[in-house]
Amino acid sequence: MAKHSKFEKDRRAAETIRTKEIEAAWLASLSKPTAEAFNLAVAAARARPPQEPNPNMAPGTRPNPPKHEPRPSKNEQERRPR
Repeated sequence: MAKHSKFEKDRRAAETIRTKEIEAAWLASLSKPTAEAFNLAVAAARARPPQEPNPNMAPGTRPNPPKHEPRPSKNEQERRPR
């Protein structure tokens, strides 16, 4: 576990408080039906279970395709005639 300085802990706590103030002000600026719809959408999203990984991929595999074609083995390469 990482150790953080008192300054960094205080900074993060102040950042969290400020974020919550901004979020509350933004929600207050919305109309009541819009704010209720937003809160319902957030609650529904938080209630969903985490998305399952694709079944055909090994754990920890990134879904990016390879950047280049794999090199053919020596048996598959055509030999040049001499």
